[in-house]
Amino acid sequence: MVSIAEADTEDLSRESRQRAVRRFATSDAVFKNLTRGAAILVLVVLAGVAFSLVTGSFLAFKTFGLGFLTTESWNPVKENFGALAPIYGTIVTSIIAMVFAVPIGIGIAIFLTETCPRPLRRPIGIAVELLAGIPSIIYGIWGLFVFSPFLQRTLQPFLIDTFHGIPFLSSLFAGPPYGIGVLTAGLILAIMVLPFITSIARDVFATVPAVLKESAYGLGMTTWEVTTKIVIPYTRVALIGGIMLGLGRALGETMAVTFVIGNAHRITPSLLAPGTTISASIANEFTEATGDLYTSSLIALGLVLFVITFIVLAIARLMLAQMKKKAGG
Repeated sequence: MVSIAEADTEDLSRESRQRAVRRFATSDAVFKNLTRGAAILVLVVLAGVAFSLVTGSFLAFKTFGLGFLTTESWNPVKENFGALAPIYGTIVTSIIAMVFAVPIGIGIAIFLTETCPRPLRRPIGIAVELLAGIPSIIYGIWGLFVFSPFLQRTLQPFLIDTFHGIPFLSSLFAGPPYGIGVLTAGLILAIMVLPFITSIARDVFATVPAVLKESAYGLGMTTWEVTTKIVIPYTRVALIGGIMLGLGRALGETMAVTFVIGNAHRITPSLLAPGTTISASIANEFTEATGDLYTSSLIALGLVLFVITFIVLAIARLMLAQMKKKAGG
């Protein structure tokens, strides 16, 4: 009888283990399929967006050909459209934004992680993160009614007077001080992308092992040497990823730029002159687009922005791959 009871107990134990294994296998299969479905959904959405942009812009490229990308003229009355001015404005404002935001953002992150007094780290960090939560339209309103008049009275006249008569720089900062313009839009973008770069840089700097920095200080290195030779090289891959995230935000920003750039479809060498970007042009004119060619041209602008963003991200991935390869070698 004892052997029969033990056998029954063993059978029940074996059956319970089999049920547990089947349950785990089912849950793993469900989890695997859910994650795979999420990944496939992202690809489907991306392909759907690309397909919609290509089909919607077909008429514009059929009418103007590749000249659409090299023509500055934008005349809805004559149905003559070119994307060169918005492309130029998008690239220039993004470059201005990154020129200011990257060194300032990294500097703030270094200050917070290396030299800031501990009681001030949390308040300053929270203040930086709050900048990221401000809606872009608030930046636009502030830029139009506060920042632009300030630049019109102070910075722009100073730049015009300082660089007057100097080759290249005189044309780069020429013209009357409108307040609004490409430079103003670039500075607004710099303020907007600054918290993203700062937050990511601060987080990745905090991952540097303390023993590395302590060893460097023990060898007699200064804070500058520790930062430039230990902290930044150790985190360069993640740091570039954060910078690319900020650049993607700058390329696609709409409302804040629309308020302060002036929305003029022309290319001028002066950064103080009004201009436009791809996203600002679409936001301003899509509701007014009456003809099929007009609508298709605006969708073609969206396709161009999509391609520019894709190229930027692809270049960033190649850079990261090369850096990882060199680090591994």
